[in-house]
Amino acid sequence: QGYEGLVEGGDNIKQANWLSVSNIIQLVRVTAVGSRDPSFTTRVGRLRAARNLVEHGITNLCVIGGDGSLTGADIFRSEWGGLLEELVRDGQISEEVARENCHLNIVGLVGSIDNDFCGTDMTIGTDSALHRIMEVIDAITTTAQSHQRTFVLEVMGRHCGYLALVSGLASGADWLFIPESPPEDGWEDLMCERLGE
Repeated sequence: QGYEGLVEGGDNIKQANWLSVSNIIQLVRVTAVGSRDPSFTTRVGRLRAARNLVEHGITNLCVIGGDGSLTGADIFRSEWGGLLEELVRDGQISEEVARENCHLNIVGLVGSIDNDFCGTDMTIGTDSALHRIMEVIDAITTTAQSHQRTFVLEVMGRHCGYLALVSGLASGADWLFIPESPPEDGWEDLMCERLGE
């Protein structure tokens, strides 16, 4: 359950075996639960998460996510020593346990369909998002041609136009808006003229 599982502990933290991940590839959209848990954004929540991890002897995390998840991981890592000190001070763990778990190792993998992270060719999720967009465009194109209509398709991407740009190129779109290149004044007339052609 993402960071919520770390904070809540209990049955949310258990060792995975082959059965745990059997057929998970088909369920990835269901199992990849968002990590935007409000309790993890507080120090109290991160303190509970640290206690739960130490209780299970876990000092290595692999965090797959976007800006929120990776920012949370970085904060958690930077506070780790202080969290352990507080747990010792409150008598929740011994000094020996704190010493044994004194370093938190984190591997961050960018799981963002936006493909907006430098240093990687394609972020996790981008390829499947593009595949889904192209399936929809193929279905819409047939309808648009048979009804001689213009269709407008909006794709995700917040501040990054990668999905729009690549799907627009692949589908031969007549007009494209991306946040990196806002339209100039008078774009409406130019677009209508182009579509009229």
